[in-house]
Amino acid sequence: MKIMKPAILTLVLHMIWAGTLPYAGAQSAAHKPAVSAPKGAAPAWPVRPVRLINGFSVGGPIDISARILGPKLAELWGQPVVLENRTGAGGSIATVIAAQATPDGHTLLITSASLAINAVLRSNTGYDPLRDFVGVSQIGYSTSAVVVRPALGVKSVKELIALANERPGKILYGSAGAGSGTHFTTERFNMAARIKGTHVAYKGQSEMVIEILAGRLNYGIPTLGVALGMIKDGRLRALAVVTPQRSRLLPDVPSVFEILPDFRRDAAHMIMAPAKTPRAVVNKISTDIARVLDMPDVRKQMEAMDFTSAPTTPEQMDKILRDMMVTFEEVARAAGLK
Repeated sequence: MKIMKPAILTLVLHMIWAGTLPYAGAQSAAHKPAVSAPKGAAPAWPVRPVRLINGFSVGGPIDISARILGPKLAELWGQPVVLENRTGAGGSIATVIAAQATPDGHTLLITSASLAINAVLRSNTGYDPLRDFVGVSQIGYSTSAVVVRPALGVKSVKELIALANERPGKILYGSAGAGSGTHFTTERFNMAARIKGTHVAYKGQSEMVIEILAGRLNYGIPTLGVALGMIKDGRLRALAVVTPQRSRLLPDVPSVFEILPDFRRDAAHMIMAPAKTPRAVVNKISTDIARVLDMPDVRKQMEAMDFTSAPTTPEQMDKILRDMMVTFEEVARAAGLK
């Protein structure tokens, strides 16, 4: 069994105590009988546990979303929803596993904009987002913040820009992996701020935040689901939230759009299925995700980390992914990543 590093375990425990990392009790539905299909009707689904594959680390925003959704979907389906964290390569390892799975609805991928970003940046990812996947539903958007360690002495975005200009190319910023959503969000921030730095990739946001706390990174843009507790207790300083409006959880922190009007962000949590998954199954999963996101206790959990739920139809999710591919191709070229 893989043992979690002490620093990461401490961060996860902190998030559990803060109420931002729910327990993934998907197996609670394991002994509920599956509903049999009427004679002559389409086969019942699901008929065995559903794998929900996540390419990012424990305690990160995708992991938290999965832990909120999984147990509720298990209750609806009468089968366990088993979360599998297959970290590495900016989410590509998990994506390849999901792409190669049997397309029967029993394997799903919970992911982010990294699905499109990795395919734009690399020719050897082992998957094609548009060929190998079908959209199921968008989950929604998380609120992120530009954060630093207070000891850095930076108290605003303008001061961070000044520091970066004093040390061109030497300031260090992190992400949840090369090609991850946090990577591109930070690159777009750097482009809008007209600063240069050195990128350091980690397996997930939790690891990135630990490095900022330790002073080995200068800044990063984690989600509030990961960083809010540390912002509240003063271990991290939020310079700006990366949303068009200020966050109701951090009303005194400006929006990055107030400071850098040219900034843009394309980010979403989403669920995908292997291509050729039966359409009726895809539609059912999509409908059930929307049902879960509308449950009062789920809305409360999402709101606690300033997450905006925005479920879609499978067709809408497909269009979102196509648009992302176009946008990220343009960003990668403008940022010199291709």
